[in-house]
Amino acid sequence: MPGKLQEWPAWPEFVQEKRFQSEDPDYLACKKDIIAEFGEEALRASWIQVCKDLESVTSEISSKRSDMIPVFDIQHILNEGFSADEKAELKRVGCFVIRDVVPEAEARNHYQNLRQYVDKNRSRIDGWPHESPSMLLLYNSPTQIAIRTHPNHLRLQRKMNELWHDESGEASAEPLLYSDGVRDRPPKQAFLGLGPHIDAGSLCRWADPTYRKSYGSIFAGKPRSHDAFDLNIRKSADQYLFPGIAHSTVFRSFQGWTALTRAAAGEGAIMLYPNVSTAIAYVLLRPFFTPPSGEADILDATKWKFDADSSFFPGTFKPQSQLLSRNSHPHLRLESCLVHIPTLKPGDTIWWHTDTCHAVDSEHNGAENASVVYIAACPTTDANKVYVKSQLESFLAGRPPPDYASNTKLDESTLEGYTGHETLSIEAKMALGYGL
Repeated sequence: MPGKLQEWPAWPEFVQEKRFQSEDPDYLACKKDIIAEFGEEALRASWIQVCKDLESVTSEISSKRSDMIPVFDIQHILNEGFSADEKAELKRVGCFVIRDVVPEAEARNHYQNLRQYVDKNRSRIDGWPHESPSMLLLYNSPTQIAIRTHPNHLRLQRKMNELWHDESGEASAEPLLYSDGVRDRPPKQAFLGLGPHIDAGSLCRWADPTYRKSYGSIFAGKPRSHDAFDLNIRKSADQYLFPGIAHSTVFRSFQGWTALTRAAAGEGAIMLYPNVSTAIAYVLLRPFFTPPSGEADILDATKWKFDADSSFFPGTFKPQSQLLSRNSHPHLRLESCLVHIPTLKPGDTIWWHTDTCHAVDSEHNGAENASVVYIAACPTTDANKVYVKSQLESFLAGRPPPDYASNTKLDESTLEGYTGHETLSIEAKMALGYGL
């Protein structure tokens, strides 16, 4: 059974030292604002409760490991939807596999087409890491467009967006499509660039008044009341408050990978922390407390001191995703609880809530390339409509998507084999913003 890493990679650790404290006044300012609004007593009550709850959370994850991640078949979900029990479990763990979203033979064919497309245009396509590019700065290849607009994907994303709720009437579950990249990682390629992290911004979770309001019950001493699927406030949060290439402008209800090849433990696949609400509460509360000096007391939340005066936000750097480490976030027990996903075959998908901690396996010991298309589920919100309209305008003008414009200036429409949107269905074009 796949599970935790055999050996912890050399991912960075974030410790309470002067060199990690920011001189940027925004850090301490937002900490002071939260303390002024909610008070030390409420923050301390939440801290004690969350650390207590993490005892059972981490015990379950370390025992079940990859079996924590539910697995569904696409036809079951499209025909019957998620049952009440399934919804409750998905909301608890925040991640799941959907198999056969793209039929396997079709996915394999798309992968071969991608390889040919890249080979024909190799000299013009950039990627990361620079020395042996595998994360390709390519957003609108025929393979990506075909999978992104696949009818099963659009129907599935509608079902996933419905897991969120918004009583304002200002958002809907109708999917909008976000153009993201593609990865084709060869065997034996080591990669330390994506250790444990949470996307959708970093400091903005504390600094943006709307964003932090979506976590209000956590700061108010009632962490168990936090609803991680409430879109009423979250849809207006500014996760791009501090611009950076790691941040997406759109709100993604779920991030996702669609496998073009086998994806498995130890073969460069994604790893997930299968819990949403308790884990994100811990991350948000962590900057307000300083650990005890004795190693033996580290997991005793009552021994941590309230810290109102330092600017230390562990793993929080404005342009980057929220980073986590074993030393800075010990109660998460990352070494035991960051687990491999179940093995995927081509056409299968893995999805995780926007607040879920995840990482990419530093090793790829498989026999073939590990290739995935990055496809997220995005509901229709005002902010998402603005971005997708801008994204379409960029596409029609031969420019990269706005979120990735600083990475590459490549006009993909000039690549050999480019096909664009000409043959797409009306439903696909609407999801791409043609009706906005």
